[in-house]
Amino acid sequence: MTAPKPAPRGRTKVKTGCATCRIRKIKCDEAKPFCEKCVKTGRKCDGYESVFRPFSSTPQPIAKPDAATRGHDNAKGEPLLSTGDLNRFFSTKTIFDVELSCNEEAEQVLQASFTNDSIRHALLSLRALRGNLESKQQGHESETDIQQRLSYDYGLQQYSKALTSLASNLACPSPESLKSALLCCQVLISVEQVRGNFAAMGLHIIRGLNILREYRARPYLTTDGLMPALHNGLPSLDVFIIKLFAAPCKFTEQQPLEATSIMTPPVETNDRMLAPNMRAELTKVATSTIALLEKTTKIKLEEQTQSLLSERRDLLEGLDSWLDALETLQKETQPAETESISDNFLRILYLILKIILLGTLETSPDLDAKLKEENKQLQGLANLVNERLKDYDMRRGIDSSLAKQSQ
Repeated sequence: MTAPKPAPRGRTKVKTGCATCRIRKIKCDEAKPFCEKCVKTGRKCDGYESVFRPFSSTPQPIAKPDAATRGHDNAKGEPLLSTGDLNRFFSTKTIFDVELSCNEEAEQVLQASFTNDSIRHALLSLRALRGNLESKQQGHESETDIQQRLSYDYGLQQYSKALTSLASNLACPSPESLKSALLCCQVLISVEQVRGNFAAMGLHIIRGLNILREYRARPYLTTDGLMPALHNGLPSLDVFIIKLFAAPCKFTEQQPLEATSIMTPPVETNDRMLAPNMRAELTKVATSTIALLEKTTKIKLEEQTQSLLSERRDLLEGLDSWLDALETLQKETQPAETESISDNFLRILYLILKIILLGTLETSPDLDAKLKEENKQLQGLANLVNERLKDYDMRRGIDSSLAKQSQ
């Protein structure tokens, strides 16, 4: 009598790793920014599904352990950055002296970093990665390629630690953990902008705004009337995101290097070459949206809601009119051309404003379905920008834009 054959084991479900390996149902090495298995087999690595899941970074052999982190680590109790520097580091746009006006947000983050590990690690990551970017500016020779690589790797390690700590905080939500999660989210959005990972940046934006709405950071309306905020004092992540995207962008657009020659100079344009008033009109809506959010935070009486709902309706209608005008103009002026990156980013701001306005005050039965659709569009656009800019040479873009400014 033969022994019974052991039951066949089911294939273990792949729960971590990049999206490509998950689809293929193989173990991913989870290397950043792209999985080595995808790279070595010539596949496109679609990145990592959850921005709240820490990634494992491959250890780098370092002859002198302190070389990578010298000047990065601070003793607790010392500020990691000045308020002005963090305000500047929040966006790569400030490389060109663009004013961001996020000093208040910077002070909140820095204060919280004294007691919260996720924020502290996120700040260390942002400082290292932004420093790495600026060291490349105009071919600075103060850092060798090895030093730049060590600095970049250190920034990724701190990013991983920030995500680990953030995931732990979100496992047991409390007023304090929600506050730290939203502040950390601000920094992580900036980290992804520095890295040029716009797909992950989109995820941070969507999930951060979801936290803000789901935990009722502002007063809201129900069938029973006006309800007070469930969690007072949460950071205004929505205001921060609006400021980030409403600030003018002076990066130049580039053709691939192989497509350029003496006979065909690279086409480099920026958002100042958009049709007159398109950016200005959207910026007005952004400013009015921030004002509406501030009024909503302070509302006490239900009688005051009608005027705010009217403002909200006007702003949403204004957004729809703006989009119609943009698309009409594009058909008239560039019917066969691919939409510019500048226009892509304007559409991102448009979607961000729409998502924020839809989630302000109202709690209608179909709101979740509306927001799900808008979030899907926002993530799709972020993915598109990520794909279009994957070969963008940041140093070339900075140098070219600075050269244009000096002309």
